[in-house]
Amino acid sequence: VFIAQSRASGSHRDLEDEELTRIFVMIPKTYTEEDLREKFKMYGDIEYCSIIKNKTTGESKGLGYVRYLKPSQAALAIEECDRSYRAILAEPKNKSSESFEHDYYSNSMRPELRGNALPFCMQPEFCSFEKAETRIQEPVSKRLSVISRLPFIQEQLFALFDLIPGLEYCDVQRDPHTNSGYAVIQYSTAASAIYAKYKLHGFEYPSGNRLTVIFLEDGNDSSE
Repeated sequence: VFIAQSRASGSHRDLEDEELTRIFVMIPKTYTEEDLREKFKMYGDIEYCSIIKNKTTGESKGLGYVRYLKPSQAALAIEECDRSYRAILAEPKNKSSESFEHDYYSNSMRPELRGNALPFCMQPEFCSFEKAETRIQEPVSKRLSVISRLPFIQEQLFALFDLIPGLEYCDVQRDPHTNSGYAVIQYSTAASAIYAKYKLHGFEYPSGNRLTVIFLEDGNDSSE
């Protein structure tokens, strides 16, 4: 059992630290780190909490980080916590935190999106991807097709795509005439499917085997 990682990623531990276990939240400025821990400990084991403060005054900016021990715990916190926290996966530590905070503030102050859109759509990287997808007019749906030159193991593929909240089912299909892998993935919202495609298309899983992830027609109105 291992965590699949992109070719550009470092060690497994780095991947967990920067992409899967650390969440970024908006909090009342009166919160202490203990308050933050108390609110989010119900979702899993917390390694640390930190509150972003003004370097000059020492006052809270109303933003904080919570780092869990497991990716599944961070995903559960994002999915289950009160929407007022606007929880998202934190940007990797090697990216500019000030730029990330500014983008987060700007995006978080926009009116709420209709429907059950996930907080992931507020990430700067996701928003730019969404605009690119719109430009090329790629049909979007809640269902994805995953193709590989190696066969899939149902449990492993499910665990990989379940890192993005909202997974409804993972159906691994086998071709008796070839040794390739094919699966159909469906999420509860198009936002989840878009994010999964963005994150996992081109992923090496297992190592050396690159996944191809594309949208499948699901019978719904893709314009919405």
